[in-house]
Amino acid sequence: MTSQSVSIAITGAGGAGVMTAGQMLLDAAAKAGLYGLMTRSSGPQIRGGEAAAFIRLSAEPINCPDDHFDVLFCFDWMNVDRFAAELPLRTDSVIIGDEAAKNPPEMITDSIARQVMVPLSEAAKEIEGGRPNMIGLGILGELAGIPLDALQAILEKVLKRKGQAALDASLEGMKKGMQVARDLEAEIGIDLHLERKESKSTRWSLTGNEAAGMGALRGGVRFCAAYPITPATEILEWLAPNLEKVGGTLVQAEDELASVNMIIGGSFGGVPSITATSGPGLALMSEALGLAVSAEIPIVVVDVMRGGPSTGIPTKSEQSDLNIALHGLHGDAPHIVTAPSSISDCLFTTQWTVHLAEAMQTAAIVLSDQSLGQSRNVIDKPADLAFVAQREVATGDLEDYKRYALTDSGVSPMAIPGTAGGEYVADGLETAENARPSSSAEDHYAQLDKRQRKLDQFDYGQHWAEIEGEGELAVITFGSVTAPVREAIKRLEAEGEKIKMISMRLLMPALPDKMDEALAGVTKALVVEQTHSKQFYRYLRSEFDLPAQTTVLAKPGPLPFRPNEIVTQIKELG
Repeated sequence: MTSQSVSIAITGAGGAGVMTAGQMLLDAAAKAGLYGLMTRSSGPQIRGGEAAAFIRLSAEPINCPDDHFDVLFCFDWMNVDRFAAELPLRTDSVIIGDEAAKNPPEMITDSIARQVMVPLSEAAKEIEGGRPNMIGLGILGELAGIPLDALQAILEKVLKRKGQAALDASLEGMKKGMQVARDLEAEIGIDLHLERKESKSTRWSLTGNEAAGMGALRGGVRFCAAYPITPATEILEWLAPNLEKVGGTLVQAEDELASVNMIIGGSFGGVPSITATSGPGLALMSEALGLAVSAEIPIVVVDVMRGGPSTGIPTKSEQSDLNIALHGLHGDAPHIVTAPSSISDCLFTTQWTVHLAEAMQTAAIVLSDQSLGQSRNVIDKPADLAFVAQREVATGDLEDYKRYALTDSGVSPMAIPGTAGGEYVADGLETAENARPSSSAEDHYAQLDKRQRKLDQFDYGQHWAEIEGEGELAVITFGSVTAPVREAIKRLEAEGEKIKMISMRLLMPALPDKMDEALAGVTKALVVEQTHSKQFYRYLRSEFDLPAQTTVLAKPGPLPFRPNEIVTQIKELG
């Protein structure tokens, strides 16, 4: 028997090798021709506490967790109950634990799932240098039908630098685990083998944070200044060595205020620039973002959202920075806000956003989140994109140069420092066309109109949203919630339902004409978002003409949406 997808949860104490085993399992599955997704969870300690890796494997592309887990694999019982709400199990699910682990918590003993104990620690002790997580990797790889050669290739790739002895011990442990799994399959009838299809496509394994960094680089970014913050730090870790390869620079600043002002300076000097942060950092950057809008200096801020407010839940996902991203700048400060819809789309959306910021000479915010940023996805190689940062630069005879000239497009040529005749003052004061400070009503009105006009008149094409399907019911969403919405609709379409999906990539400026076109023929709408106060729904109501029968399904983090939640809500709408 073969399954369409298999979902595996791995839990254990910090240092047990949970993430290592999960990552190796995902990479081996990819090498064997499968697609996969690995999300991760940890306690408030961020590092050093209990950890969980959630893996879903399939022969078809997947972008979200399933409704339940087929296997819960526990290296130990340390605080596994903290993940109870994140571990939906069924009667046909299997909990696998270590025979040596005593006193399992109530969530294990009271579970409806089948339970089986295996000699993890004992088997590891029989191997010099053996580790239980390699035994576990072998068990899980065999249960999912991943061949030995794929698992061995990943072991060799990851452990080669640790020496032959470590590699041999891990390989022996993995093979021992595979035998344990074969015994389990025969003993209690576990069969989770996936059908593997031949494919010549190149597979990539990357996180949303890595994809965002790659999108920035492809878009022309050559300077990054940032202060580390969970869950955005991996963007900086990816950019640091890769910027250097293309002649760029990354600076770790002393805080978020310094970061955003540094990239304003870098961009003023003619270098496309970016920073990455999360909600608390975005709040600190709001004044400087207004400066970038006023002085018309292009910058990009990637906000990898997490549970808030304040420090909130740094390791969990939420979409509750939407309000501050849209409306957190003081004064009338038109800027760009985008949101990637998947891990792979983090690449496209970030690259496109760099292009938009540079073309319109303004500040732009990319709203990613922890679910996208820190999850790892096996995908087909994305297409190369043509979007490369190109700003209109002042050249030639600059006599009587007017930095903020009132052009039809709203975009005026920007002189790079050192350009003869192109000297001007760029600060937060309102200005006349020649960049000299002005408090006159005429200049203020003209510059406000100019800054808004360039966003309103820009041609965003069809990239403003992902629109799929047809039907009188539309599900409107954005960001990481797109994946479970898409899977829910796919399930309902298999039952004969017709449903349209609108996942918004461009949130600001709002494009009401585009939305009217997308909603043509739609009589009912369901808005799905991961906030407590229905921020996205309120935004849609303020900017667009939604159908009279519009319902909202909103819940905050830290728990992700699962497809069946959305299926149930859609069915209730009738």
